[in-house]
Amino acid sequence: MSKPLKQIHLAAHFPGVNNTTVWSDPAAGSHIEFDSFVRFARTAERAKFDFLFLAEGLRLREQGGKIYDLDVVGRPDTFTVLAALAAVTDRLGLTGTINSTFNEPYEVARQFASLDHLSGGRSAWNVVTSWDAFTGENFRRGGFLPQEERYSRAKEFLATAHELFDSWRGDEIIADQASGTFLGDAKAGAFVHQGQHFDIHGRFNVPRSPQGRPVIFQAGDSDEGREFAASEADAIFSRYSTLKEGRAFYTDVKSRLAKYGRRPDQLLILPSATFVLGDTDEEAAELAHEIRRQQVSGATALKHLEFVWNRDLSGYDPEGPLPEADPVVAEEHISRGRAQVRMYRDPVAIAREWRQLAEANKWSIRDLVINTGNRQSFIGTPATVARTINDFVQADASDGFILVPHITPGGLDTFADTVVPLLQEQGVFRTEYEGTTLRDHLGLAHPDAGTDAPAERAAS
Repeated sequence: MSKPLKQIHLAAHFPGVNNTTVWSDPAAGSHIEFDSFVRFARTAERAKFDFLFLAEGLRLREQGGKIYDLDVVGRPDTFTVLAALAAVTDRLGLTGTINSTFNEPYEVARQFASLDHLSGGRSAWNVVTSWDAFTGENFRRGGFLPQEERYSRAKEFLATAHELFDSWRGDEIIADQASGTFLGDAKAGAFVHQGQHFDIHGRFNVPRSPQGRPVIFQAGDSDEGREFAASEADAIFSRYSTLKEGRAFYTDVKSRLAKYGRRPDQLLILPSATFVLGDTDEEAAELAHEIRRQQVSGATALKHLEFVWNRDLSGYDPEGPLPEADPVVAEEHISRGRAQVRMYRDPVAIAREWRQLAEANKWSIRDLVINTGNRQSFIGTPATVARTINDFVQADASDGFILVPHITPGGLDTFADTVVPLLQEQGVFRTEYEGTTLRDHLGLAHPDAGTDAPAERAAS
C-alpha cells in the first residue's frame, strides 16, 4: 500500500541584497521601494504560496572598510514592510527575521502580536541570534555573545515572549455596552518573568491575537540550532540542496522531536531554493550559466576570494590565476559582517584545495568562485522543476521550499504561472487557500493559551 502524497509548502523570499540578486539586470527593480514589495507579495499570493519571507540586516556589511556593493541599497525595517503588506494582501503569511541578541522580549512580542492583529493571523517570526561584534557596535551593549550564551538568551527570549502572548487568554474583552463592562478580568496581560537574561514584570498591552502566537521559524544549522528548532520552532530553514543531504538533515531534525513530546508533523523543514526556467532543459542550463556570470562579476569574484584570503586582492586579475600567497589568519577580518567568513574555519586548507581545483580545471579566480559558490537549485523546464520539487518532498528530503528568485520584483512571475499549475495538476499543491491564518496554510494547530507552550515542553 503506497503512502498518501504529501502536500508541498511553498514560500517566497524577497531577495533584497544577497549573492543571489542580479541587480545589474535590465529587468531588476528597486529593493527598497514599496511597489517592489507589493508586486512580489501579490504574485506569491496569486500562486497560493504559504508566506512571504523577509531577512534582516542590522548593519551594512563592509569589505576593507567600504560598504559591500550588494548592501548599498539599504535594509528597510522588517516590521514596517510587513505591516504595510498586510494591507495589500489577504491570505499570504508574513514572516520576518527578528534578532534575539539585540532586542527585548516585550518590544518584539508587542510588534508580532500587533502584526498578527493587523493581518488577521498571518504573522511569523524567524528567531535568529547575532554572531559578530561588528553588528553589535550599532547597539548600546556592543560586542556579541559566545555561541552557547546566544542560544541560551534566544531560548529564554522566546519563552518570555510566549509568556507575554499567553498573558491574555482571549476571552477577557466583554465590551458589554448595556452594563458598561469592557474587561472581564482585571488581571489580563499580567506577567512576571525572572531568569538568567531577563527579569521583567508588568502588563502586556496587546490582547490575544488571532493565532495566539506567531508561527516560529528557526534558521540555525549547528547542533545547537537543530536542537533549538526541535524544542521550540514550527518550521526550520535548511541550506541543503541535494536529495541525499536533504534527507539526512530531515531525518536528523525530525528524530529530535520525540524528546520534547512532539510529533514529526509539528516541525516543517523548508530549504531555500533558487531556480532557472527555460523552454527546454538545455536552454535553462545555458541561461543558468549566464545568470551565474551575472551574479559573479570580476569584482564580486575578488571580493569573495577575500573572504578566505583575508587580504586586499583588488590588484589581481579576476580572469587570472589564484594568489600564490597564503591567507592571513587573524582575529580581525577584512570582510566585516559577512556570514561566509564563518564557513571557512581553516582558510589555509581551503586555499590549498581551491588551488588544486583551479589547476585541475584550468579555472581563473572568477571561474573558481562561479563553480564553488551557490548554484541554482532547480534548472529546467517547468515540468522538470515541478517534478524535481515533488520528488524531494515525497522522498522526505523537505516539506517544501522557500524560493529565492534572482530578479526583484518580477523574478517569481514565471514560476507562479508555469510551475505552480503543474504541481496543482499533480494534486500536491493547493488551488485555493482553505484557511485564513498562516497556521492554517502550514497545517499547524492553534496554540491554546497556557497549554503546550514551547517553554513548558523544554522544561519537561
